[in-house]
Amino acid sequence: MSRRVSISTLGCKTNQFESAAMQERLQQAGYTIVPFAQAADLVIVNTCTVTAATDAQSRNIIRRARRLNPACRVVVTGCYAQVDPDALAALPEVSLILGNEEKHDFLERLESLSPFSETVTVDVSDIETVRSARVPTLISYAERSRAYIQIQNGCDAYCSYCIIPYARGHSRSVAVDQVIEQVKRLVAQRFHETVLTGIHIGAYGLDLSPPDSLLSLLRRIETETDLLRLRLGSIEPNEIHPELIEAIATSRIICPHLHIPLQSGDSAVLKRMNRHYTGDDFRQLIAAIVAAIPDISLGLDLITGFPGETDAEFNNTLALVESLPISSLHVFPFSKREGTPAATMPKQIPQQIARERAALLRALSDQRQQEYARSFVGKTVEVVVEQSRQNANQKGMTRHYLPVSFQGAGIQAGDLVQLEVERFDANGLVGRLLD
Repeated sequence: MSRRVSISTLGCKTNQFESAAMQERLQQAGYTIVPFAQAADLVIVNTCTVTAATDAQSRNIIRRARRLNPACRVVVTGCYAQVDPDALAALPEVSLILGNEEKHDFLERLESLSPFSETVTVDVSDIETVRSARVPTLISYAERSRAYIQIQNGCDAYCSYCIIPYARGHSRSVAVDQVIEQVKRLVAQRFHETVLTGIHIGAYGLDLSPPDSLLSLLRRIETETDLLRLRLGSIEPNEIHPELIEAIATSRIICPHLHIPLQSGDSAVLKRMNRHYTGDDFRQLIAAIVAAIPDISLGLDLITGFPGETDAEFNNTLALVESLPISSLHVFPFSKREGTPAATMPKQIPQQIARERAALLRALSDQRQQEYARSFVGKTVEVVVEQSRQNANQKGMTRHYLPVSFQGAGIQAGDLVQLEVERFDANGLVGRLLD
């Protein structure tokens, strides 16, 4: 089989992390990674299945791979491969389909793939029977500014709009000692910032024996390693308890930045979504967070046009978000996903209305992002340099997850530098490098 391979990835940070791990293993095995457009002889498509639109994107990528190189072999894995392998097997371009658990042993399965067979091989097991976490580790990162550690996989929340529990299985945590060892290895490679990722990191440790917690893991990372910056991935609102807020507020390494899936600010919509909190609960949570960490960066996820969402219910969401000191919003018009309860709920909202509501929230997000960034003008910030550039034009990320551009020669990606933020312009924050 040819050793020229490209990887195309759709979806979440977890998928991106797993693709990076696959790339590293392929390179170690002697494969040459090439861009998708270069018509590789082997293409791996790591799919997402959050919406019908992402399924369609995956199919388009598969077909395009064959158009670029009619002789290429196409391997499909990820969440779409897990929940609907039959639909993918019906595509004549596909040679091999691997489920999310089989993804971990993809290299062995790849080596046994015949370059001549026209028969598709489907290797997908029942993910809901898997009870232990098998997560890849990474030794090197193309993005030298920060490293990612997957601490958990799967989800037991079963929100009514979400297919992920069926695609990723039950919540499964990586052993604490294994996470600590990964952090130490990354620190030894001069990674100053590490991001903890997973499908449902707030549930970390609940499945371990004896049970553990995300809070306990954070404390151990801080006390047992020399890591300088630790960032949390997305965490559910009902899992941000007072002890966790205090830990973030008093930590020397945990970044003051939280990404929280709110999804709706209306309590009736939240109940239909199978989200276990109310709009008032969320308001009180944000008040408690900001009281403890006044300048924290708060990003929220929101869904507009959920089945049955009335104008009044959407206005409740808009009013709640307008009242909160948020710094950004990720807004998604509801997209019906077959296999979820929401797909068959009555009073489906026309896409045009869902998009119009999303546009209102995105406009608010743009305004708040600018206001939050401007509040740092005149302040001294620490940034991790994003990438090494040949010229002096550099960019770094603050602890508050704000990009800042600056001038500085001889700086390497991943370096920690101090800047004075001088202004906010059309391109964002601009700082001056301090000695």
